[in-house]
Amino acid sequence: MTTDLTNAPMSERFEHLLSVTSGERFLKMQGLGNEVPFFICSYAASEAVAISKLQKQLIARLAERGISVLHLNLYDLCIEIFKAEGIWERVLEVEPEESKEDFIELLQGVLDPESNLVPLMAQKIAATEHQIMVLSGVGEVFPYIRSHNVLNNLQKVAKDRPTLMFFPGEYTHSLESGASLDLFGLLRDDKYYRAFNIYHCEA
Repeated sequence: MTTDLTNAPMSERFEHLLSVTSGERFLKMQGLGNEVPFFICSYAASEAVAISKLQKQLIARLAERGISVLHLNLYDLCIEIFKAEGIWERVLEVEPEESKEDFIELLQGVLDPESNLVPLMAQKIAATEHQIMVLSGVGEVFPYIRSHNVLNNLQKVAKDRPTLMFFPGEYTHSLESGASLDLFGLLRDDKYYRAFNIYHCEA
């Protein structure tokens, strides 16, 4: 098993990610034991800028190796949905006036993963040739979209290729509590056990 690189220097993390995601084992989804091909790359929230650069660099290096990537940013997808519904300007107008609870309820109604967000992602998955899907923007869409809800609904439409989600927090496994996505290292998102920690994967 590979040493956990969660807190390793960014350069070491990058080399590991490139080695794993460009490898035949990852691309052909080998050794998953019938689990969905979802992988979590966790990082500290304070590293967001560096991780954004790492994502771009990783996608570019994979392209150099002839590996195509579909990069979906959850925040960008949300804006796309608002604009498609014709309510983007209205959302911007009401945000300062609404209570936090009412505003979140409004956003959740429009951006429901099962009925709106994941169907849009499914369209992009079907329309774009790719070997790997990368998901980002998890922190930007909290709390109106929870990452475990996205992953649960994605299982139906993203099982033919590996998906790598960049997650600002901790993805932990334990015999006592199972697995959980702890956003920003503070907020327990929910139990989600069907993904693999990319830092524990071998090339």
